[in-house]
Amino acid sequence: MKIKSVVILLFVVNFIGLNMIAVDILAQERRERVKIRIIYPAQEEVRDGGVLDDPMDILVLVNKDWSLPEYFEADDLVVPNIPYLSRVARENRLLREEAALALEKLFAQAKEDGIKLYGVSAYRSYARQKFLFDYYTKKLGEEEAKRLSAKPGHSEHQSGLAIDLTSSSVGYGLTENFGETKEGKWLAQVGPEFGFIIRYPQGREDTTGYSYEPWHIRYVGEEAALEIHKRGIVLEEYLGK
Repeated sequence: MKIKSVVILLFVVNFIGLNMIAVDILAQERRERVKIRIIYPAQEEVRDGGVLDDPMDILVLVNKDWSLPEYFEADDLVVPNIPYLSRVARENRLLREEAALALEKLFAQAKEDGIKLYGVSAYRSYARQKFLFDYYTKKLGEEEAKRLSAKPGHSEHQSGLAIDLTSSSVGYGLTENFGETKEGKWLAQVGPEFGFIIRYPQGREDTTGYSYEPWHIRYVGEEAALEIHKRGIVLEEYLGK
């Protein structure tokens, strides 16, 4: 029995070791691929905008007119230390380092104010966004899919600067009702102090291109966030695009 136990233990250790090596190799390949794509971004035209010259800019504009390069993935993605709805660690927990640190401070303030928030989804790759958009298109039709979701390359989630949040007040879902809860109101009011804005505010679909999403916050830095909040404008207007 002891020999059998040792064999099983060695098998498990070996299996875990090989998996860790494989993950490390994939991560290295991904980092190298990102460096190449940032130096040589695709230059295809996208409607009246185009492919962004500097996808690493904190104020990068990603919408239906401006897209990120297909294989872009920021090289400073980290996992912020906040509670997530899912206990399974996935890539959708990732955020750019600056945004992640700001989010941790935002959650610390929320705790002090008696507000309980949960992270749902942050980073999303081009491939994952393509899968989601194709799914919505199949289920709802292309026009409705464009209103509710972003085409691949046009999602802020790919930038690593956006995250969806929720609370128990809305059954941990992503719904417009979140904006009427104490958590949603707190987030809209206090978020700018930490560099976050409600990216798709109510009644601004004609400018942002997307329906109201009180759960979707975008990191733009404190200066820009406070100015956007004070003036009651959206990122497109702040950037003059």
